[in-house]
Amino acid sequence: MILYLLKRAGAGFVIFLTVTGLCYVLYNIRGAEAIARSLLSTDAGLDQIRLKVVELGLDRPLIVQYVDWLGGTLTGNLGVSFASGQPVSALVATRVPVTLSLIAVSLVLTVIFSVLLGVLAASRGGAIDRVVQGLSVVLGAVPSYWLALVLVIVFALGLRWFPATGFVPITQSFWGWAATVTLPALAIALGSTLGLAVWIRSSIIDMQRRDFVRTLRSRGLSPRAIMYRHVLRNAAAPTVQILGLMIINLLGGTIIVERVFALPGIGSLALDAGQRADIPAALGAVTFLVFVIVVINLTVDAANGFLNPKVRTS
Repeated sequence: MILYLLKRAGAGFVIFLTVTGLCYVLYNIRGAEAIARSLLSTDAGLDQIRLKVVELGLDRPLIVQYVDWLGGTLTGNLGVSFASGQPVSALVATRVPVTLSLIAVSLVLTVIFSVLLGVLAASRGGAIDRVVQGLSVVLGAVPSYWLALVLVIVFALGLRWFPATGFVPITQSFWGWAATVTLPALAIALGSTLGLAVWIRSSIIDMQRRDFVRTLRSRGLSPRAIMYRHVLRNAAAPTVQILGLMIINLLGGTIIVERVFALPGIGSLALDAGQRADIPAALGAVTFLVFVIVVINLTVDAANGFLNPKVRTS
């Protein structure tokens, strides 16, 4: 198991290097003078632009800049913001609670309701099964930002049950925090919940057709005991893999949803910093997101290896 996890951690580190390196090149592809011009006033002269290039260290070869940035990143130093002059690690730290709140609440909603709906669809069938499958197709095709706008119009502007924008830290007010993250988390989780429910339904139905389930039935075990003690346990391993992919999808959804609800999260930082050529801040946000994705993948691999010994021995 340890060797398996070390291999997966090595693969995750390679992914981290690849993604951050590609993002570094893409952010700098416009050229040093264009980046400096974006940070200065529109009437800045050529001499001012060149001085700014030297001041920011953009006159060095790109590979040298990336190696310096990577060395600092691996030691926890994400550099200094071009726009504000603040340490990027401090900027990211202020945004992390917002994004982690959205991810955590979305994940809890996704897991709870997908398991409930998946079990109901598999065990009851009929209308419930058709509704779950139909809604999964519809919501899976709807962008998260459109769901966010609908939720804002109905529940924030119409019914006034939740605030339309803003974020309240949980340390300041639990109910204020819950009110500000509920609608964004629902917008992120709705499509994934129904999609995962259909996957759980299919896995349960597949397990119910296995020979060991027929054997358990012949021994007189109740359907409830078979479902919760044996079928769900064996269906958990493939479900965990799909859940890991959906968590990564949830991360992608937070970037747009944060903008719709004006939440000061990592996604908003990445978008705002990218637009104003604040490369260190944008890369800091991207680095955090990539790190979270690598950790999620490693956690899913560990859970999958624990649930399915064939995975870690293959």
